[in-house]
Amino acid sequence: MHSSLNSNISMQLGLIYKGFLSFIEVAGNEITYFLASINQMMGSSQADEKILSYNDVVLRRSDLYILSGPYYLNDRIIEFYLSYLSSCHPSPDTLLVPPSIAFWIMKCPVADGLSDFIEPLHLPDKTLVIFPINDNDDVDRAEGGSHWSLLAYYRNANLFVHHDSCRSLNSAPAKQLYKAVAGYMGLSGTASKATFLECSNSPTQENGHDCGLYVTAIARIICNWHVNRKNTDTNDLWFSAVREQVTPSAVASMRGEIQALIRDLMTRH
Repeated sequence: MHSSLNSNISMQLGLIYKGFLSFIEVAGNEITYFLASINQMMGSSQADEKILSYNDVVLRRSDLYILSGPYYLNDRIIEFYLSYLSSCHPSPDTLLVPPSIAFWIMKCPVADGLSDFIEPLHLPDKTLVIFPINDNDDVDRAEGGSHWSLLAYYRNANLFVHHDSCRSLNSAPAKQLYKAVAGYMGLSGTASKATFLECSNSPTQENGHDCGLYVTAIARIICNWHVNRKNTDTNDLWFSAVREQVTPSAVASMRGEIQALIRDLMTRH
C-alpha cells in the first residue's frame, strides 16, 4: 500500500513539474509580447531612452520598468549587475563574463574563431570565472531565450559548477559552454580535464520569471565567498552560503535593490 501511495505521489509531482516546464517554455513568447507592450505603453522613444551608461553597459528606461514588476530579466540588466559586481570586487583573478560573450562562446561555429575570441579574456589567469547561461537557440534573435542559470569555474578545485533555479532546465546549454571553454582555462592543457558538476541542491524558484534574479543573487554570494575565502573545503566551496542566503524573499528583494542601485548611479553619472 505504501509503495502504491508513493508511486501516486511521484506521478503527481512529475505531472506538476512537467506543467511548470511547459509554462517556462512558453515564457519566451510572452517575453516578446511583454517587451512590445512596454514600447506601446511607454512609447517607443521613451522606452528606448538611455538612463545610465555604466562601464560598457547602457541601460534604458524600459529596464527600470522590467525591474518594477514580476518580469523576466533581460541581457542588459544581467550584464549591468555582473559589471557592478566586478567593480565591487576588482580582482585580476576574477572574471564575470557578459551574457553576450557567454552566448557567443556557446554558439561559435568555427573553432579557430573561438580561440581568437577567447584569448582577450585571459582565462588562464583567472581563479574564478562566472558565466550567465541562457537557453536561447537562435543566434539571430537578440534578447531570446526564456531561462537563465549560472555556470561558475573555480580553478583551485578545477571544477565547473552549474546553478539552475529550475531543476537543471539549462543543463544542456551549460554543458555546451563547459565543453567549448574547458580547454582554454589553462596554459598546460590540464584544465581541459576540469569536471562539470550539476548542483542538485541549488535553490529553486517559485515562479516563472525570477531565474535572472537567482543568477544575480548567486553571483554576488560566490564573489563575496571568493573574497573572504572562509571555506576552503573543495567539496563544499560556496555551496552552503548559497543554500543559506538565496531564499525566495532574498531573491525577490533584489528587484528593488538593483532598481535603487541604478537610480543612485543615475544621480552620480
